[in-house]
Amino acid sequence: MNLLPKEALELYKRIESDQHAVDCEILVFPPALYVSELIGESGSVSVGLQNFHPSESGAFTGEISISQICAIGAKHALVGHSERRMIFGESNEFLKEKINAALAHSVVPIVCCGETLAHRDAGTHLDFVCSQLNETIGHLSAEELGCCVVAYEPIWAIGTGRTATSAQAQEMHKHIRTWVAKHFGTESADSLSILYGGSCNASNASELFACPDVDGGLIGGASLDAASFLKIARAF
Repeated sequence: MNLLPKEALELYKRIESDQHAVDCEILVFPPALYVSELIGESGSVSVGLQNFHPSESGAFTGEISISQICAIGAKHALVGHSERRMIFGESNEFLKEKINAALAHSVVPIVCCGETLAHRDAGTHLDFVCSQLNETIGHLSAEELGCCVVAYEPIWAIGTGRTATSAQAQEMHKHIRTWVAKHFGTESADSLSILYGGSCNASNASELFACPDVDGGLIGGASLDAASFLKIARAF
């Protein structure tokens, strides 16, 4: 929930104008008010939604339906970000509905998962994240999973300045890929994109992205400065 309209447009244009210098796909997820305008401006940098409701329409005041986001041309959406889980109480069951709705409308869900500090300190973080995945995407077919992206975001490292070490990130990403291989097969596991989110910035991106099972980043605060964001993108 950052930036006013003029600032958001300026940031997007700066990223768009320089993205040719990076060797990765870039997606941006601005506040919903700006999505339609930025899609109109978009070239090779795609624009997605931070949130949506799985229903086609109805009495859900303040929400944006899956059919509405499709109507404006959005092709990607975040699902299950830790703030949606923790602040707005979105359960794994509800997130499963959102994932099903996104896939039914050919919208790519970026499915977020991650543990609290309590889970990590208790040593239950690996099992906890896999339980999140099992309850949100475990029911999908291998073909449907191929239309998803997974983003690991350790809750204890979001906005705190505390980042998972590259070893911690790799451990979790490898564990997720192993879980996928067990449930969907090695081909699905090898092809799935798993992003890291959690205080990733220009100074630590290269080390994180060098991990063999880290395929990209879900960037928060560091994305609000074009130069910093593009430096992260160039870390691939």
